[in-house]
Amino acid sequence: MLFGIEWDTTSNGLFAVSILPILLKGMLVTLQATVLGFAVAAVLGLLLAGLKASRLRLISWPARLVTEFIRDTPLLVQLFFLYYVLPEYGIVLPAFLTGALALGIQYSAYMSEVYRAGIESVVRGQYEAARALDLSPLRTFTTIVLPQAIPRIIPAMGNYLVSIMKDVPVLSVVSVVEMLNVAKIIGDRTFNYLIPLSMVGGLYLIMTLVAAAGVRYLDNRLPKQGIPLR
Repeated sequence: MLFGIEWDTTSNGLFAVSILPILLKGMLVTLQATVLGFAVAAVLGLLLAGLKASRLRLISWPARLVTEFIRDTPLLVQLFFLYYVLPEYGIVLPAFLTGALALGIQYSAYMSEVYRAGIESVVRGQYEAARALDLSPLRTFTTIVLPQAIPRIIPAMGNYLVSIMKDVPVLSVVSVVEMLNVAKIIGDRTFNYLIPLSMVGGLYLIMTLVAAAGVRYLDNRLPKQGIPLR
């Protein structure tokens, strides 16, 4: 029994049905960590991309160094740092939030490069037209550049969304009870690993296929051509 749910181990079919509810609870944790981690990566990645694009080396170089450091160090090291080191300085976060932040920080470095590619794909004429209309750099970036850059990088962002989802099981090392961790606990207690792990693989396949379909839908729906300036 786990979380008040009894398991019927008399047959594989009944066993699978009996553990499905608890695996779905673990799947919900996986999805929550994925969404929160992706949101952090998207926002922080955009911030890093903007800083790296600065003409001031005092701003761009530190941003590049931070990006390289994040990208070149393992996710597990960053996770342990947030979970074990920050409390020594009085910053204590729940395990779930710590794990989601670690995912977001790790993937923000990759997302910043995706943003950079999207921003550089916007034709220079758009910047010149915005300057001719006396638009501020901030307004040019938020209303002219980003609306054109984002649709072009949807596929790459979707790939990182799926990657974050598949990296969520790493959070089990800091006691986050996500779907794979639930399956491992069930296997430890019933000595039957085949059924729960197979079900987790199937659920992950469903989630990734749904996510990929959603990304394709957005990619097809969002316009990618330049926007007129008025």
